[in-house]
Amino acid sequence: MIKEKIDSAIVAHSQWKGRIRDAIATGKSDFDPLTVAMDNQCDFGKWLYSLDSAMTSDPHFQTVKEDHALFHQEAARILKLALNGNKTEAEKGIELGSPFASASSKCIMALSDWKKIPE
Repeated sequence: MIKEKIDSAIVAHSQWKGRIRDAIATGKSDFDPLTVAMDNQCDFGKWLYSLDSAMTSDPHFQTVKEDHALFHQEAARILKLALNGNKTEAEKGIELGSPFASASSKCIMALSDWKKIPE
């Protein structure tokens, strides 16, 4: 169950890069930055916050939770720039080495590490 949820989360969070690029290109999005900023509104976040104490006591849980929250903050920040017409700043915000790129990589790595533990 955990590995399937993590695989889904990795795919979903990778899709955000495309959504953000689309928002930068068009200045439009179906998503609101205030909602995107909340790490408990996506499917993975809802699942993550529903876990029992046995799961939340796993050391990987806290790392994933923190990295997931940071990813949402950065995604929301870039989305807000894009929707406000700050295309150049938004484009710089998703470049390699940017806080968004770093948060995205950290989140994916934390998810991948958690997936490696035996169920």
